[in-house]
Amino acid sequence: MTRQQLIQQIQLKKSYLCVGLDTDFEKIPKHLQSHPDAIFEFNKQIIDATKDLCVAYKINTAFYEVLGAKGWDIMERTVNYIPKEHFTIADAKRGDIGNTSTQYAKAFFDTLNFDSITVAPYMGEDSVRPFLEFDNKWAIVLGLTSNTGSQDFEQKKIGDNFLYEEVLKTVKTWGKEDNLMFVIGATKASGFENIRKIIPNHFLLVPGVGFQGGSLKEVSNYGLNKDCGLLINASRAIIYASEKEDFATEARAVALQYQTEMASYL
Repeated sequence: MTRQQLIQQIQLKKSYLCVGLDTDFEKIPKHLQSHPDAIFEFNKQIIDATKDLCVAYKINTAFYEVLGAKGWDIMERTVNYIPKEHFTIADAKRGDIGNTSTQYAKAFFDTLNFDSITVAPYMGEDSVRPFLEFDNKWAIVLGLTSNTGSQDFEQKKIGDNFLYEEVLKTVKTWGKEDNLMFVIGATKASGFENIRKIIPNHFLLVPGVGFQGGSLKEVSNYGLNKDCGLLINASRAIIYASEKEDFATEARAVALQYQTEMASYL
């Protein structure tokens, strides 16, 4: 997907919502757990209920990889079921030496046909470069994450700057605004103003709104740019909105709340 296509979807739907399909068999409604294709059926119903309210879907690959070959099959069928106008994210956090990263890129961009993949930049440019060599595909590089452990490295001072600031300044030179995004956690909303000084035009994938306590209002206030520039991910708050047979209806209701609030900020 191109940057302009993504922007058009945001403008059309008045939404910058990304629904996270981090589907855990133990957490899906009990009535579905006896279904022969339970996880895929759950994903289908969530997608059907939310597709007009969001512009992206993020699949955390760990929830599928844990199931072995069956999980990869479910993940592939889920990606193929998502409407083509949606931006698809493989939340795989890959990053290795160049020839290995090339194989990861082929796996997620060619075989599974995701639009993007999350990437860890710790090993440097040659580990990220292969993900930037595909037309209309995106590398989403970890910048400032929402977990407590981000203090261990990301928020360490390197001279006058934090390490994550150095990462943003360096990585932005590796790609372009139409193939490179950054992960910035919503629980660090106060940092968005400074982050926008470093990367004013790049899209940011923002987890941490909802169960992790991030504020959509604050993130939007500090993070929006002229093209929107945000993809706000919500996973558990939407897909597990109900444990009952009305789970898809309740998921839609929560997604609608997000979309309505987002429309007021655009």
